[in-house]
Formats: sequence, C-alpha cells, structure tokens
Amino acid sequence: QVQLVESGGGLVQAGGSLRLSCAASGRTFSSVAMGWFRQTPGKEREFVAAITGSGGNRYYKTSVKGRFTVSRDNAKNMVYLQMNSLNPEDTAVYYCAASPKGASTWSWQYDYWGQGTQVTVSS
Repeated sequence: QVQLVESGGGLVQAGGSLRLSCAASGRTFSSVAMGWFRQTPGKEREFVAAITGSGGNRYYKTSVKGRFTVSRDNAKNMVYLQMNSLNPEDTAVYYCAASPKGASTWSWQYDYWGQGTQVTVSS
C-alpha cells in the first residue's frame, strides 16, 4: 500500500509558477515509479509527467515539455512537479500516482492515487 498526499496547488496568473508536492508513505518509495496527471470537468484524466523509481528517467506530455519538471527525493519520500510559464490551459486538478509496475503515460498502470490539488491559472 502507498498513501499519497498532494499539496501546493492554488491560483496563479498566466506566466507564473507553482510547485506541487506529493508526500508518499507505505512501501519502499524508491521501488515505485511516480506520475502526475490532471483532470478538468467533463474530460478524462490526462498524463502530465512521470519519473522512474531511481529518478533516472523522466517523461512528459508534449505540451508541458520545457515548462514542467518532475523530480523526486527518495530520502524524503517526496515527488515534485515544478510548473513554470503556466497558462490557462493548465488549469485542472492535479493528481500524483504511484506505479509499482514502472513509469507509464497510462493512468490504468497506476495503483495508488492522491486526492488531488487544484491549480487555477488566470489570464
């Protein structure tokens, strides 16, 4: 079992930055890949970024490459999503998720999910 708690969401103006954090507890953190997904009302949850257990490989949704950075601190059981140059299209509830099966862009590969944190970008 892995328990996940996100924090760091909020309201920011277009062009601004936010850093989301996800605290994990439970099984050995370094053994699970972590992902960030987001969802807006009426739409499916979409992949944003993922990082392997060791942190050696990272994956991004095309539209966030160069703006978002996923990282992790296995000593602290934390994963982060640094979001820069935010635009209104980034507005969503952001979820962190854990996958013992490895990093993936598919939400169904992730067994554990946080409760989500709202990010709102105003124009």
